[in-house]
Amino acid sequence: MKVDFFNVPRIIVGRRQIARLAELVPASSSVLLIYGGSETLAARISDLLAQPPTLLRQRGEPTVAAVDRAVAVARESNCNFVLGAGGGSAIDTAKAVAGLMARGDSAADFMEVVGKGLKITKIAVPWIAIPTTAGTGAEVTRNAVVGWPEKKFKASIRSELLLPRVALIDPELGVDVPPHVTASSGMDALCQCIEAYVSSGANSMTDAIALKGVELAGRYLKRAFDDGHDLEARDGMAHAALFSGIALTNAGLGAVHGFAAPLGANFPIPHGTICGVLLPYVIASNRAAGVQKYVDVDRALGGDAANVCHQLTTEMKLPRFSTSGFKPTDIPPMVELAKRSSSMKYNPVALDDQALANILRDAM
Repeated sequence: MKVDFFNVPRIIVGRRQIARLAELVPASSSVLLIYGGSETLAARISDLLAQPPTLLRQRGEPTVAAVDRAVAVARESNCNFVLGAGGGSAIDTAKAVAGLMARGDSAADFMEVVGKGLKITKIAVPWIAIPTTAGTGAEVTRNAVVGWPEKKFKASIRSELLLPRVALIDPELGVDVPPHVTASSGMDALCQCIEAYVSSGANSMTDAIALKGVELAGRYLKRAFDDGHDLEARDGMAHAALFSGIALTNAGLGAVHGFAAPLGANFPIPHGTICGVLLPYVIASNRAAGVQKYVDVDRALGGDAANVCHQLTTEMKLPRFSTSGFKPTDIPPMVELAKRSSSMKYNPVALDDQALANILRDAM
């Protein structure tokens, strides 16, 4: 088996490890801090730096316009180092900005599927990823997911040259994350581990990492949702998210994330909620088509994977798509858009239009 494995040069995981930021950022650096969440997070990180950073708050998922504006801010402030702190949106924005600062082009020029698809050929400016939500694993992925509202689609800017110098993962940063965010982001992590495990691009290394992530998410997600200050649960979910990112960047994903790109671009539904709600139905559809690897996922979760995932989304009250305005008439166009997504090609079996439409209908 041929394996081509990508990973971040240095990963630091542990409680109170955020204190090490001072030793990781050169004192002479002019830092752009892109953050999500509270101002308290930005202040805490700023206090650890030798010089005050240029602050840029990322609200919502990144778009082409937002990334281009952030690059302009970085240049105007003569920044030469980037920190991305928060959820996947802040980290993906920082990733794209660090890569584009070395180029000068628009984010649209490098987007897959809907953009020009240009290749990143210069290494990103030095940057560090600091996740606060245990979900996307964006701290260790080589793609930045960017929305393009005018195209009604989300797609990736992808290159191993975008990987951060350091992924700094401190589970204590997640204790104040609201339960609904814990639920949504945590289901994204679980989904990514499951999809990477059954992906057509999986290999023995990603299998081991992804399956451990499934086990951890199954054990700790509901605990973290029930009590955000349960540090053992936060530790477990931080590792699950980390493993999901490593697995997906090396194995690819599947139909859930194939749907997530157009759905997230066209409806006000958080990415993790889309993944969590769709996951049981994609598992069932793939399983009906003969995918056998779910037996291992069942074992890791302690029960039928589709049923366990459905129970989790129900207990954590992830809303169905219809609550966000999704209607039966939206199914055909979403199916057509999903078929164009880069993630869909890694689904372990080819699902026909009827199967894809049934998955969306069940998620309503």
